[in-house]
Amino acid sequence: MPLAIFDLDNTLLSCDSDYEWGQFLVKKNLVDAKEYEKANQYFYDEYKKGTLDIAEFSAFSFKPLSENSIDDLNTLHKEYLQTVIQPNITNQSRALIKKHKDKGDILLIITATNSFITQPISNELGIDNLLATEPKIINDKYTTEIDGIACFQAGKVSRLNAWLKEYKHNLEGSIFYSDSHNDLSLLELVDTAVAVDPDDTLRDIANERNWKIISLL
Repeated sequence: MPLAIFDLDNTLLSCDSDYEWGQFLVKKNLVDAKEYEKANQYFYDEYKKGTLDIAEFSAFSFKPLSENSIDDLNTLHKEYLQTVIQPNITNQSRALIKKHKDKGDILLIITATNSFITQPISNELGIDNLLATEPKIINDKYTTEIDGIACFQAGKVSRLNAWLKEYKHNLEGSIFYSDSHNDLSLLELVDTAVAVDPDDTLRDIANERNWKIISLL
C-alpha cells in the first residue's frame, strides 16, 4: 500500500500547533507572559527562516511540560484541542485524509512538534501513525531533553527511514504534503512532493521543479 505522509503545522492544520500551545499557556497564566511570548515568537521566526536550533527550542518548549504532572498536562491539552486545534482543522484537510483512506493508503504524520502536543491531534484527525520529536520522560515526568533524533529537517528523513525499516514499508508510490522549506530533504525523497499553502521559499522551489501546489485553507 502506498504511503501518504503529511506535515502537520500549517499543512493539515491552518496554524502552528507548537506556537499556539505556547500562546495557550500564556493565556492560562501558566508561564510568564512577556518573556514566554517573546521567546515563542523568536523561535517561530527562526523556524520560518530555516535557522531554528531544534535542541535550544526543545529545551524551551519542553520546560512547561517538565514543570507539570502528565495528568494535569493531559487535562490542559483537552481544552487546547477543543478551543484551539479543532477550529484550525479545515474541511479540505479532512477531505484529503478521507481521500487517501478511501484509496487504502497508509497514512503517516511527520512533524517537528513534540508528541505530547501532536499525538492527540493525530488521533483527532484519525491518523494512526505519527513521527514527532519525543521529549525524554524520567520517572513519569517530562524533561527538557529530546529522546533520540529530533523529527526536524534531515532528522525527519532519519526517523522515517527507521520507521520504514521497522514496519517493512517502502516509499514506492509515496506522497508527502508540506508547507515548509524545512522539509525539503523529505520532499526530495518521496515519489510525489506536494506543496501545501507553501512558504515563499518552498513555493519558488515547487514552481522550479513542477511540484503540485495546493491549498487546504
